[in-house]
Amino acid sequence: MRFSSQTSVALAITVASLAESRPSPSSTDARRTGRRWLPSADKIRGVNLGSSFIIEPWMAGDEWSSMGCGSSNDEWSCVQSLGQDAADAAFQKHWQTWITPDDLKEIQSYGLNTIRIPVGFWINEDLVNSGEYYPKGGLEYLDYVVGNATQLGLYVIMDLHGGPGSQFPGQQYTGHVVDSPGFYTADNYERAYKFLEWMTERVHTNSAYFNVGTLQVINEPVHSGDYPSQAADMVANYYPNAWTRIRNREAQLNVADNNKLHIQYMAQAWGSGNPSQNLPDTTFAFYDDHRYYKWDTSVTATQDGYISAICSDNRGGSDTIVGEWSISVADDVQYNSEFDIKNTDANNDWYKKFFAAQVHTFEKSGGWVFWSWKCNWIAGFNEWRWCYKSAVDAGIIPKDAASVASQSPC
Repeated sequence: MRFSSQTSVALAITVASLAESRPSPSSTDARRTGRRWLPSADKIRGVNLGSSFIIEPWMAGDEWSSMGCGSSNDEWSCVQSLGQDAADAAFQKHWQTWITPDDLKEIQSYGLNTIRIPVGFWINEDLVNSGEYYPKGGLEYLDYVVGNATQLGLYVIMDLHGGPGSQFPGQQYTGHVVDSPGFYTADNYERAYKFLEWMTERVHTNSAYFNVGTLQVINEPVHSGDYPSQAADMVANYYPNAWTRIRNREAQLNVADNNKLHIQYMAQAWGSGNPSQNLPDTTFAFYDDHRYYKWDTSVTATQDGYISAICSDNRGGSDTIVGEWSISVADDVQYNSEFDIKNTDANNDWYKKFFAAQVHTFEKSGGWVFWSWKCNWIAGFNEWRWCYKSAVDAGIIPKDAASVASQSPC
């Protein structure tokens, strides 16, 4: 759906009408007694809206080039290269078309109940410092996507995916690829706290955000093995203060206990330390586990090796969500005869098993959110191993997500 002046009016009407059309709590429906309800299914089953509000050129190459950003490595460098006005126009076109109401309806039609929305702190433009280069105008489109998700009954995880100063070096998902992570300072923590407070208030006061039930305080921070002082400082200071700032804002808003947000941290398996060790409370804490077998060098990179590793895996309890995963395999084998999808369909049956085995394992925990819903022409072809929509179209992922675990080779 393309935005125009008429569409902008429709957007305002749609968001305003959500107060009347949003789901109503019911004493006979336990999952709707407050904001902390989870989908009617007992497991999270969802997709990330990757490259929507933080574009990662590796997975959206054609889109990136069409915006005039082809030689840029991240959003920062694209805005810097094009200039603010031209960049804002290019990003506006992207936001209009990358995720549409039809995408959300299709997501729902596949038996999925959740979307995770990666956003950068800069979607709150008041938090951007002079000399920083980020696109402007994304909030209107975020409101629109979230509002449509609420109308469809999709649960929403709001994820601070790109933090001030960039929380991990060399990564496009931060919005600014840096050599050394700059997030771990008092000033940047404060900007992140202000983002979390602002988003908390938006969730509780804007009807479009009724189905936002989880707020993730930071995506994929540094590992303690590579950046021990930064990781330790984050666990000791940023994590507990983020909790306190969110809960204090909810207290100021007189939010009832049964309507408070789940607050989500990267799970201990991510490698930054124990996220809960300094939290003032862990009631309704969630943990985000990103499980990419592709990059686990302890897994034997054969068809049998992957399935064996998955079926014996344990990712945690019901408070752990596998918030990112894919059906991609190790780079050095992805085009060999056992795994190739570029030149043959011979391995399709195995990829169906690969997907089903992961669903089976992740649903032993709280559920899963696939990375990602949509991408375009990774490595010059339709690389559906990263793209849920394309994998469904290819017949690899079935159209009923709830049916998948029972098909597992485990």
